[in-house]
Amino acid sequence: MLAIRRGMFTISDAASLADTQAHFKAVKPWWDVLMDYVLIIMLMTAFFSATLLITMDKVVCMPKTTKLTKNMSNDFSEAGTITQPTPAIRKDIGHLTNLDYQQYMYVSAVCYHKVVPWQSKYFPYLSLINTLLLLVSSNFWFKYPKTSSKIELFISILSKCFESPWTTKALEETSDQPPPEHNRQKSSSSRSMDLSPRTPLIRETPFSFVPLQVSTILDKKEEEQAKALFERIRHFRAHAEDSDMVYRAYIGQTVFKVVALAIILGYSLSLVGSFSFHHLCKPGIRNFMGYSMFKCTHNLAFILEKLLLTYILLVSVYAFLSAYALFWLLTSSLKVYSFDTNSEGSGFSDIPDVKNDFAFMLHMVDRYDTLYSRRFSVFLSAISEGRLRELALNSEWPAEKLRQMINKNTNGRYELQLSMIPVIPKDVYELSEIEVLKLELISSAKIVGAVSHLKSLSELHISHCSVKMDPEAFSCIRERLKVLHVRFTDMEELPSWMYSLKNVSQLHLSGNLNCSNNKSIRLQSLRGLTGLRSLFLTSNLSHLSSAVLDVAGQLSKLSIQNGDTELGSLGQLKRMNRLLELTLCHCKISKITGVLVGLPNLQSIDLTSNQLQYVDDLGTLQRLRNLSILRLSHNAINRLPASIEFLRNLEELYISHNKLENLPVSLCNLVRLRHLDVSYNHIRHIPHEIGHLTRLETLAITSNQISFLPRELFRCSRLRSLHVGSNKLTSVPPEIGQLPLLSSLDLMGNNLTELPEEITNCLQLKKGGIDVEAYVLGTLPPELRKKYL
Repeated sequence: MLAIRRGMFTISDAASLADTQAHFKAVKPWWDVLMDYVLIIMLMTAFFSATLLITMDKVVCMPKTTKLTKNMSNDFSEAGTITQPTPAIRKDIGHLTNLDYQQYMYVSAVCYHKVVPWQSKYFPYLSLINTLLLLVSSNFWFKYPKTSSKIELFISILSKCFESPWTTKALEETSDQPPPEHNRQKSSSSRSMDLSPRTPLIRETPFSFVPLQVSTILDKKEEEQAKALFERIRHFRAHAEDSDMVYRAYIGQTVFKVVALAIILGYSLSLVGSFSFHHLCKPGIRNFMGYSMFKCTHNLAFILEKLLLTYILLVSVYAFLSAYALFWLLTSSLKVYSFDTNSEGSGFSDIPDVKNDFAFMLHMVDRYDTLYSRRFSVFLSAISEGRLRELALNSEWPAEKLRQMINKNTNGRYELQLSMIPVIPKDVYELSEIEVLKLELISSAKIVGAVSHLKSLSELHISHCSVKMDPEAFSCIRERLKVLHVRFTDMEELPSWMYSLKNVSQLHLSGNLNCSNNKSIRLQSLRGLTGLRSLFLTSNLSHLSSAVLDVAGQLSKLSIQNGDTELGSLGQLKRMNRLLELTLCHCKISKITGVLVGLPNLQSIDLTSNQLQYVDDLGTLQRLRNLSILRLSHNAINRLPASIEFLRNLEELYISHNKLENLPVSLCNLVRLRHLDVSYNHIRHIPHEIGHLTRLETLAITSNQISFLPRELFRCSRLRSLHVGSNKLTSVPPEIGQLPLLSSLDLMGNNLTELPEEITNCLQLKKGGIDVEAYVLGTLPPELRKKYL
C-alpha cells in the first residue's frame, strides 16, 4: 500500500487539481462550477477503479471436467504427472484436481490476458484519461497565453474594485434606500458583525450595525488607489475591446468538450452489459496440466459494471451542462454588454456599452454573481470618477488657497477664476467676498445650495463647461445674478437654467449659433429674462434669431460680433425701439442702413470692421437727436460727406483704419466733439477750422501723411491727448504751450529735429508723457530734459 501511495496521486491530490484555478471563480458561471464538482466525482471514481485494478484485479480458474472416470490416474500418468495413492474420497467433498498452487497461478495469469475483455482491464484507466482530458479542456482558456493574461488582469482589477472603499461609497450615494440610523438597538434575533471600511455593500447587509463614515471620508491612500483603479480600468478596457480571443477560446473549448463527451458516451454505453463474472479459458497447456478447459471467475466484474454505470451517469450530467453552455453561447449576444440591462441597475446612467472580450467576461461574471459587475460598474462611470475627483479636489483646494487666488479686476470687483479642474471645490462657498466667479473647462461643474453664502456674487462666467445647478442653488442664483457670460462650443454647454434668470441684466453669449451650419445649437426663447437690458453675442449669425427678437422690446444695448459672417434681415432691428447702444462688428455691412434711423433713442452706433465704402447717407443720422458716439473704424471709407455736420450732438467719432485722404471742413462744426480718432488713413493736412472744436480732449491722427500742424489746433485748450506719430512733421509749433491740460503727446516716427522750449508750459505733461526719439528730446535744455526722461 505504501508503494501504491508513492507511485500514484492520492484522492486528495486529484481533487486539488480542480482547485488550481480557484482565483478564476468570478468568471466561472454556475454550469462551470457544477461541472467542476462533477469532474471531481469522476476523478474520484476513476482513481477508485484504477486502485482496485492495481490491488485486486485477478481471475480464479478451475479445470472444467464433465465426469470423474476410473482411469483418471492413468490419464494423469500419461500426461507425465506423478500420481500418488488416492485416499478414500467421500461423495460430498467434490472432485480433486491434483494441481499445485503454482499451476493454478500460472493458469490464472494466462487466462487473465486471454479471456478477460479489454474493458475489464483498461476501462478504469481510460475513464481516468478522459476525465483528465475534460479537466484540461475546461481550464484551457485559463492557461492559453493569449487569454490567460487578459483574464488574470481582469480578475485582479475586479477584486480590487470589489474591495475598494470607494465602491461602497459610490453605491451608497446611488442607493434608493434611506441611510441606516446611527443608533439602532440590537434585537434578540439579530447577529452582530465586525465591519471594516472594506466590507462590501454595507448598506445591503440585513444585520443591525453601526455604519462607518466611509461615505464621507476617504484617506489619502485610498483616494490614490481609487484614482489608479480608474486609470488602470481605462487602459484595460481599450485593450480588451480590441479583440475577442477570450470569447473564441471559450467557445472552442466548449465545442471540444461536447464532441469529446459524445464520443465518450458512445463507447461507454456500448460497454453496458459486457462485463462478465464467468469466463471459459482454453490456455492450450493440456500436456502440462492434464486439462484443456478452465472455468475462470473475474472478481471485479460486478463492481466494475457498477462503476461504469456511475461513470455514464456523471458523463451524462456533464454532457448536459456542456450542451447548455454551448446553447447559451450560440443564442446570446455576448460581444456587447449593457449595464442598464445586465446589472440590475447599477445606479449610474452614464456607462456606455462595452464590447468584445470585455463584454464577454462581464457576461460570465454575471452568470457567477451580478454583484461583481455592479461593483465593477462604479469604476466605469464618469459620474463616479467625477465624484472621486471632487473628493480629492476638496482636500487639495482648501479655503486658504482659494482666497489667495482672488484678485481685483479692471472694474475693481473681487474675482475668482477656476480653470481646468474636475469640479468646483466646496470651500469656494466659504469665500463670501467673491463678486465675480469664472468657471473655465471644468468637466463636472455643479453649483450647490451653499452658493447662498456668497452674498456678494452678482457676475458669473461659464467657459466651455456644462454647469449644473441644484434647485436650492438656482433659487439663489436667480435672485442675485446680474451678469452672465457663457462661452460654448456645443449645446450641452448652454445651461438650460439661464433662460429663467429673471434678474439678469447683462447676457454675454459666445459660440456658434448659425443654424445653417449647426442645427443642433439653437437658443431657446429669452422671454424668461425679464430683467435683461444688455445682450452681447459673439457668433456667426446669418439673421437675428427669434430668441433675440423675443426680448427686442426691452433691450437697451445690443452688441453682435459676427466673425465676418454677413448679417441679413437688419429690418428686424426696428422692433428694438428702446435701444440706446448698437454694436454690429464683422457683419459685412456695406452701407449705413436706414433701419438705424428708425431707432430714435440710439446714443451709440458701432459699425467697426465691416465693408463700408461710401457713407454719403451719413447725414440721415441727424434724426437720431441723442446720438453721441459713432464708430466707423476698420472699414474702407474714402471720404466723409459734408452732411456730417448735421450730427450736432456727436461727442465721439472714431474713423481710424480707413482710406480717408482729407477731413471735410464741415467736420469742424461738430462743436460738441470731445474725441476724434482718424489714425491710419491717408490724410495730408488738418483743416485750419479745427480750432472750432473747443471741447476737443483727444485727437489721434497717427500714421497719416501730415507734414505740419496748423496753429489753430492749439486753440483747443481742453486737449489732453495728442497723437500725431508716424507722420511727416518736421517741427512742432511753439503754440503747443497753449495746451495747459496736455498730458499725453506722441511724436514718434516723424522728421523732427528739435522740440520748442514752450512745451514746458504744458504743466500736465510729465515724465513718460512724451513719446519721441531720444535724440530729439536731447535738444532740450538739461533741466527740461530731466523733467521728461
